[in-house]
Amino acid sequence: MGIFLKVGARNSKLSLIQTDLVVERIRQKNAGLKIDRKIIETSSDTGKGRSLFSLQQRGIFDKEVDQAVIEGRVDFAVHNMKDVPATDRNTRLVIASAPERGSPAEVLVSSGDRRLKDLAVGSRVGTSSPIRVAQVRRVRPDLKLEPLFGNVETRVERVDNGEFDAVILAEAGLARLGMAERISERLLIDDFIPAPGQGALAIVARRDNLKVIETLRSVQHLPTRAEVDAERELVRILEETSKIPVGGLATVRGDQIQVMACVLSVDGKERLFAARSGNVTEGVRLAHEIGEELVAKGAGRIGEGWRNARR
Repeated sequence: MGIFLKVGARNSKLSLIQTDLVVERIRQKNAGLKIDRKIIETSSDTGKGRSLFSLQQRGIFDKEVDQAVIEGRVDFAVHNMKDVPATDRNTRLVIASAPERGSPAEVLVSSGDRRLKDLAVGSRVGTSSPIRVAQVRRVRPDLKLEPLFGNVETRVERVDNGEFDAVILAEAGLARLGMAERISERLLIDDFIPAPGQGALAIVARRDNLKVIETLRSVQHLPTRAEVDAERELVRILEETSKIPVGGLATVRGDQIQVMACVLSVDGKERLFAARSGNVTEGVRLAHEIGEELVAKGAGRIGEGWRNARR
């Protein structure tokens, strides 16, 4: 069976590395399987006209790749899980498999290898994530937050050339690029709950392509799948319904799962948090309860503040 892998132009080096990683795992599980990679050119990530507070980023650079899957030009695609929309996705596509997750943590890359607490007042910190913006403002309201787009390597280069004093990135991406030595600080999960799905990969295929799905499931990591399914439920309830950025993380240990989530006001001064633990099979239900709890605590009201900030 010939299966074509495709990679978009966004973060092309990282996408290629992640794709090759998945391909190698599939080959190890399916002796003799031939897999070819086909690059699908996608819209460039310029960031022009995009707000620091935009929630409209998820999936916008994967659409061309997904269209190739839908049209049968390729059989499956590898995306960052956090970029795959939790709702409003083409119903002809399915997340066929979730390989073992990398680190979900947020990290700081800074000039002079400084920690967040050591950055000078007014330091320029780059990030493209609304939830990161709010969490930085909560712990360091004296820093200057600015939009940051482009691939991981470009973001790090902008620190090196003095455009930013620091940037916040996902640890998994830097690790996969072999750039872990650039990490100045791994930020505490208690203060920086990551975006749902961070560190995980999603292997996407056509829902009706059952033979391909069966092959892709050979690399599914069940604890990772339980974690991301719970986290994506948080997105469905909070980000895509209440229109508010959410930090969410599920962690499986043995047969138990812990799910936590937070939402914050634009200025970071108000933070709502909830957590649940239970059997691993209950992850989605626990996440749903957390979402409802945060809505009851005022997530909708805080979400209105975000919507006003985007105007």
